[in-house]
Amino acid sequence: MARWWGRYDADKVRRDLAESPCFAIVIDGAVQGWLQVYEETDREYRHVALDIALATEAHGHGYGPEALRLAIRHYIERGHHRFSIDPARHNERAIRAYSKLGFKPVGVLRDYERLDGQDAWHDSLLMDLLAGEFEG
Repeated sequence: MARWWGRYDADKVRRDLAESPCFAIVIDGAVQGWLQVYEETDREYRHVALDIALATEAHGHGYGPEALRLAIRHYIERGHHRFSIDPARHNERAIRAYSKLGFKPVGVLRDYERLDGQDAWHDSLLMDLLAGEFEG
């Protein structure tokens, strides 16, 4: 998680949790990640943006895609038709996982973010998924 999002301390986690709904990803009784949701409820712009992070030991087991499937199903039921996610452009593993769920590249967000304590900005890949394309 730190590789892509930087280091988190308890205060930073509290601030992020206060911004928007977050769901813990619990595996075998232990929190192994989180899924953060940014829900736009304006009828003219209704959509959901997603962020997800998993502990390294949880990678490669399908937990991330399963958490995203659950969230997408839930928000489709709430009337949302579009979902977006924006992995680091060089995070090929995440991009492959999101593509398998049906997310498609929309464009590059240039110099979009930087990790805590680093001066260099890096690009992210904006990806989206329409409810009608979701096969989960």
